[in-house]
Amino acid sequence: MPAITLESTITCPNCGHQKTETMPTEACQYFYQCEACKALLKPKAGDCCVFCSYGSVACPPVQQGAGCRFPGR
Repeated sequence: MPAITLESTITCPNCGHQKTETMPTEACQYFYQCEACKALLKPKAGDCCVFCSYGSVACPPVQQGAGCRFPGR
């Protein structure tokens, strides 16, 4: 099994600000607040977390093939 990437760069869809964050390994992160424009991001329909929707790398559960923890929430 390939190594799991724990860092992902989130790009805010509102202002374009980017920040590299360390992803949680045991759960999906549903909310993320952009530090530039303060927008509260949540996943797009069908995605489990903000990293799957706005990150450069999918969250660890998806990388491991376990799928989204909370799809379509």
